[in-house]
Amino acid sequence: MNSPILQLLVLAGIAIFLILRLKSVLGTRDGFEGRPRTQPAGGQAPRREFEVIEGGPDHDIIDHVAEDSDAATALAEMKRIEPDFSVATFLQGAREAYEMILMAFEKGKLDEVMPFMDRDVYETFAQVVDEREKEGLTIEAEFIGVRDLELADARFDQETRRAEIDVRAVAELVSVVRDAEGEIIEGEPGKPKRQKDLWTYERVMGSDDPNWRLVATGE
Repeated sequence: MNSPILQLLVLAGIAIFLILRLKSVLGTRDGFEGRPRTQPAGGQAPRREFEVIEGGPDHDIIDHVAEDSDAATALAEMKRIEPDFSVATFLQGAREAYEMILMAFEKGKLDEVMPFMDRDVYETFAQVVDEREKEGLTIEAEFIGVRDLELADARFDQETRRAEIDVRAVAELVSVVRDAEGEIIEGEPGKPKRQKDLWTYERVMGSDDPNWRLVATGE
């Protein structure tokens, strides 16, 4: 028997020995399994070090409001009606809606965001835009970004399934108002100002319409 074949047989023997040795230590795994458990003397089942608590706190809720608050109860009811509802996802959408509606108002293009506003809110915003146009005012606006956005409160009506969520936002934007002659009467070019708002969004949970609508504004 020549040397290369002999070396190959020796290596194969070593490999088989290592495989058998590993099996005796690790056991055989098929897919994802838990840690191997050892059986203590006497055949008694091992004591569990941790108890798994089902139905624990929903961090998607308590990360934004106090666990024992009325707002937390309201959000939990919303999730009961719509299990796919996510507070974090809602707030991301509220952030985008805030920028979109705010800039549409500044630029006088409310028709683009009308589906996302209650009729009363839309008419109030539209009235301000109309008055600006009558006075010959123009606005140059640039959105810098949302600096802070948080869920301020939440309410839920069991009978109508109507949900309301208050969102407090702090944003920065550059807004310059010019009169009919082009003279600046408010703001300064390139200088951001801070905008603070408390907006209320509303939706009927379980309805076919997925859109939340802006129903109230404040500070």
